[in-house]
Amino acid sequence: MCFDLDSSPPIPTISGAAVSHEDLVLTAADGNRLAAFLATPDEHASTGIAILPDVRGLYRFYEELALRFAERGYAALAIDYFGRTAGVEKRGEEFEYRPHVEATTDEGVQADVAAAVARLRELGCKAIFTVGFCFGGARSWLAAASGHDLAGAIGFYGRPGPATERVDDIACPILALQAGDDQNISLADNAAFDEALARAGVDHEIVTYAGAPHSFFDRKQEEFADASQDAWSKVLAFVAHHA
Repeated sequence: MCFDLDSSPPIPTISGAAVSHEDLVLTAADGNRLAAFLATPDEHASTGIAILPDVRGLYRFYEELALRFAERGYAALAIDYFGRTAGVEKRGEEFEYRPHVEATTDEGVQADVAAAVARLRELGCKAIFTVGFCFGGARSWLAAASGHDLAGAIGFYGRPGPATERVDDIACPILALQAGDDQNISLADNAAFDEALARAGVDHEIVTYAGAPHSFFDRKQEEFADASQDAWSKVLAFVAHHA
C-alpha cells in the first residue's frame, strides 16, 4: 500500500471554498460497476481530473485529494479498481486488497478510466487529466496511450516500464513525479522513460526528488514537505498550461 490509512494529502485546505461532493457508482463499457467519489466546485468547471489511487483502491486519502482539486476550481473524480471482484461498497481498514490487485487487468482499469472520463465530460469538462499514485501512476501514463483523448497524464512514483513500452501510443503530455530513494523504481527506469518519451516526441517532464522515498507526498512525511509542495505546484502548473 502506498499510504498509511491515516495519511492525508499535503495540500492546504482553502477555507470557505464552495464545493460539493458525493459517492457515485459508475458503469464501465464492459458492464463493471465501480465505486467513485466526485468533488466539484459550485461554479462550472471546464477542466476535470480523474484520480487513480494506489494499490488499495478508493479510500479516504483520494477522496480528500479530490476535494483539494475542487477547491481550486476543478471537477475531480476518484475511482476504485475492484468493482469486478470486491463490489462497490465502502471498505474498512481490514480490506485485503492484494488479491484484488492481482485480479486487475490493464484493459479493465482503462475501461474504468474511460467511465470516469465520460462522467467528467457529462459535467461539461473539456480538458481532462489523469493523476495517479504508485499503481495508479503507472496506469495514468498508460491512460495517455489508451484513446481517452486526455489533455495530460500525471503520475506520482509509478513504475514507468509499461508506459515506456507503449510510448509510441502516448497522445498527450506527461508529467512524472518520482522518488529518488524509491526501492522499487530506479533512476535508470526513470531515465529510460525520459529517453523514450523524447525519442517519440512526447511533451513531458520527469522530476526526481533526491532522497525522497516512495509515497513522500503525505502530510505525515514532514521532512519531505518541500518536495511535496514543489510536486503539487508542478501538478497545478501542468494542468493550467495544458488545459
